[in-house]
Amino acid sequence: MGRTSDAADVRGGGEVQGVSTVPGPGSKPGWAAADSWTMTRRELAHWARRPVQVVVGLVFPVMMLLMFGYLIGGGQGVDGDFKDYLVPGMLAMTMAFGLEATMLAVTQDLGKGVIDRFRSMPMASGAVLVGRSVADMLQSVVGLAVMIAVGYAIGWRWHEGFVPFLGAVGLLLLLRFAMLWIGIHLAMVAGKPEMVQAVQILVWPVGFLSNAIASPESMPSWLGAVVEWNPMSATATAVRGLFGNPGADGDSWAAQNAELLAVAWPVVLIAVFFPLAVKRFRDLSH
Repeated sequence: MGRTSDAADVRGGGEVQGVSTVPGPGSKPGWAAADSWTMTRRELAHWARRPVQVVVGLVFPVMMLLMFGYLIGGGQGVDGDFKDYLVPGMLAMTMAFGLEATMLAVTQDLGKGVIDRFRSMPMASGAVLVGRSVADMLQSVVGLAVMIAVGYAIGWRWHEGFVPFLGAVGLLLLLRFAMLWIGIHLAMVAGKPEMVQAVQILVWPVGFLSNAIASPESMPSWLGAVVEWNPMSATATAVRGLFGNPGADGDSWAAQNAELLAVAWPVVLIAVFFPLAVKRFRDLSH
């Protein structure tokens, strides 16, 4: 079966312009990859049209880091330099925040009928969601690099080798990927941009009921137990251990097996919310 090689690069208003893509030799995975890359390029093109939104997304977590590091302070129950404890926690928290841009983009495409236009085209059904997720992950890599640079500038250091450093970055991006699919699914459930803010509020308890900012040892025992089982806490603890920063030790099973949980939690979340998001996307056509 033949297909046109002029796949679609869709501009902000949803108009289609010809962009040549070169998929695999007629294979279904090849077409799906090509369609997903076309959708990724569409999302990346939006960055140039919305530079303020991109800059705000990068600056906000930096402001959070500086605020907790200098204005609010903290470090209760933390041995050593608080910045060494805080920066890995803020890196983990950053991976959960900032989902509203992706959620808004999904709901706006639904509201403008762009998704319906995509479904009428000969493209893989999941390419729109995959393209959106790839673009978000690329932006997350940039944001993570900015946060690491700012952390280094204010005195934070990692004390292990380059391989553990890459392992820590990998765990952070894995958490982001899991949170991303939760956000995409919830955006399609919300359906409207004005509902995204209400859904986004749910992310804040997950972020602050974690050990990103304060040690569970400084909390009431029941609250500390809840905090240690938070997926973000698992990633933050595992990342601190890989960086060689303080706060990686603890007596609970969750603290002692943080690296295992830092992988298991995101994998479980992806296994649940990725198929839910795909199913929801397909159901929108009925």
